Amino acid sequence: MITAETTEPYSAQDVLTDPGALAYLYDGLPGDVPLLRNVVSELILHVAWADSYGIGPKVPRIRDTQAVAERLRLALAAHAGPLTAPRAPAQRSFGTCRDFALLLCSMLRHRSVRARLRCGFATYFASPQYADHWICEYWKRAEKRWAMADAQLDQFHRGQLGIDFDCADLPSGKFYNAGEAWMLARSGSVDPELFGQGDARGLWFMRVDLVRDLLALNNQEMSAWDTWRAATEASKTLSEDDIALCDRIASRTAQGGDERPSDLGELASTLQSPPWDRGRPARS
Repeated sequence: MITAETTEPYSAQDVLTDPGALAYLYDGLPGDVPLLRNVVSELILHVAWADSYGIGPKVPRIRDTQAVAERLRLALAAHAGPLTAPRAPAQRSFGTCRDFALLLCSMLRHRSVRARLRCGFATYFASPQYADHWICEYWKRAEKRWAMADAQLDQFHRGQLGIDFDCADLPSGKFYNAGEAWMLARSGSVDPELFGQGDARGLWFMRVDLVRDLLALNNQEMSAWDTWRAATEASKTLSEDDIALCDRIASRTAQGGDERPSDLGELASTLQSPPWDRGRPARS
């Protein structure tokens, strides 16, 4: 049963969502989640969509995930006005789906709304059919349920993708958290090769997102698993033990881990290092 106690870990800011000294920028923001989502969608520009927004090829396109405090600093540097002020694409900072989700999560927590990031797969992008993606979940107290919001999709982006559903409360089937996706693939309902990012697809990539989602549920939105592009060929072959562990993770995370939250921390503590990173010298 989901209670106030089990959702408590998602009420306070963490290292990445904390706006720090720039928290005053949140003053005057709308309290309505759909409107707040709209604000976030126009503060960041997804690096993969830069060409579509008319950004020239010579403009540096930084895709590294930024802590919210740094993201807000970049927003101020690009445009000195309030966060609600209209911004041309060139006045937005580059980021990826996780940056949008982090910023919305930060704003919601600042307003005492319990929120968290989820890693998984969206079905509303062109390819692959189930595309690697991050969204923000927030607790709808009156309805006693977690709702999903995709803060990446501004008006232009929605038009390009033909999206007509509520991006502040995603309908069922639009986004599958990594645990749900893993279960779909393992049941034979969906080919695992349809899940991924670009050419990186299949069960090995699904394991990456499965662990990243587990860590995000522990308020660790960035980890060594983000280096998946460095994965060795050997690490892309999952053993029976690997599969069994992923089954276990999915069984705990698919529903958000709210029933037995202590299990999430125990599992996360054993999965800080991905298989392709083990045995390497420690990074400074």
